[in-house]
Order: sequence, then C-alpha cells, then structure tokens
Amino acid sequence: MKKFDLELAVGFFLLIGIVCLGYISIKLGRLELVGVKHYVVYADFSKAGGIKPGSSVEIAGVDVGRVRSIALDKDYQALVGLEIEEKVKIQEDAIASIRTKGLIGESYIEITPGASDKFVPKNGKIRETESAIDIEDLIAKYAFGKV
Repeated sequence: MKKFDLELAVGFFLLIGIVCLGYISIKLGRLELVGVKHYVVYADFSKAGGIKPGSSVEIAGVDVGRVRSIALDKDYQALVGLEIEEKVKIQEDAIASIRTKGLIGESYIEITPGASDKFVPKNGKIRETESAIDIEDLIAKYAFGKV
C-alpha cells in the first residue's frame, strides 16, 4: 500500500510540473489558445527598418497587436499589415511610427491615437506614418557636418 501511495504522489507532482511547463511555454511564446479576435489594418512606410512579422504593435506602451506581414507595394513602399485586437479601435488620423526599444533594441510599431470620431475599418489603411530613424545616416551626417 505505501509504495502505491508514493508512486501516486510522484505521478501527481510530475503531472503538475508538466502542466506548469506547458503554461510557461505558451506565455513566453505569446501564443493564444483561447483565440483573441483580431482585425487587420495596413500602413505604408518608406523604410521598414528592423520590423519583421511578429513584432509588437503598441498604443501608449500597451501591446495591442502584432505585425502580420511586410510586402513591397507598387509604389516601392513597405506595406505593413498590422493585426490589432478587435476591442481596440484606431482613429483615422492616428499616426503609426516605427520605434526601437532602447538604443539598439528590437523594433516595434507605436500607434499614436488621433482625435477623429471615425475609425480605420478592417483592411483599411493608416494614412499618417513615420519611418524608422536610421542611426547610420545620422552619424554620417554629423561626421560630415551636414547636421
């Protein structure tokens, strides 16, 4: 009897450990099991430096979505698809900017809300954008006295 109780307790704690490991893996991998609803909006950037699919989209420092896709459009602009949580609405006059966390950190897209009463529809486009600041260009301009 005692051996059976010990094996049962070990099995129970092993099962709890596996469940905890799975939970941590899902949270660190930013996977969604329940299925948060999203909609897609697009933004054109002249340079999409550092942005890649999976990069975060933030409003006021709060993560509200992910970069879904990056493609080159017919005007040779970077067309970036943003997957935004359905509960978050983006005004028509919002500004999408490519930012960097820290000096050499990862790039993300920051959306600055506007004041319009109208919202960007699903598969719509954010008109106002700011491309990434190229540090190398700034250093070159400073070094050659063009700043």
